Amino acid sequence: MKIPSFQRRRITPSVLYPGTPVLLMTTLNPDGSSNISPLSSFWALGNRVVLGLGTQGQGYRNLQLRNECVLNFPCSAQATQVEAIARATGRDPVPEAKQEMGYMHVHDKFALGGFSAEPSAQVAPASIAECPLQVEVTVMAMHPPSDDDGQGFVIVEGRVRCVHAHEAITVAGTQHIDASRWKPLIYLFRHYLGVGEPVGRNFRAQAAARDRA
Repeated sequence: MKIPSFQRRRITPSVLYPGTPVLLMTTLNPDGSSNISPLSSFWALGNRVVLGLGTQGQGYRNLQLRNECVLNFPCSAQATQVEAIARATGRDPVPEAKQEMGYMHVHDKFALGGFSAEPSAQVAPASIAECPLQVEVTVMAMHPPSDDDGQGFVIVEGRVRCVHAHEAITVAGTQHIDASRWKPLIYLFRHYLGVGEPVGRNFRAQAAARDRA
């Protein structure tokens, strides 16, 4: 069989987001309110999560004071709400680097984005009620990358405490998320995308009860 020939070229993209989920991290402010930090660097394995987090934001400061957060995953229909808080920061005064990028201080990002705060089960920061998937996390460690060249971010390692999901995206009678109904918001080279219908299933996917009937 002849192997197809693909034309390619070397590039240096300004960001490397080939397709990652958008998440809204909530942390506890010193005054007891909750802050929302939009993130797009996320990875999970078992009950561990890894985040990429900028050090210029209020979320980082809050995690330094209290090692808890909630990872709230919005659906694709909530892109406008996510973008509404994209230029907002809980830091006051706004760091110079963020000022240059057009950020402004907003204390209540829940109101700005049209979100509702809901008490979490095992951590202090509030969850975002409208987000279909909510993951409560205890932070185990935060450290800069070994070759940090002043990019201003840390790698956060956390342990999942508990997970909540809207009934509408679960398979009744199981612990499964329904992949045909859960439509996460995806961040693709600084553009928001949704997802289409499933195109297949890995051999390790657990069959839901309705599939075995």
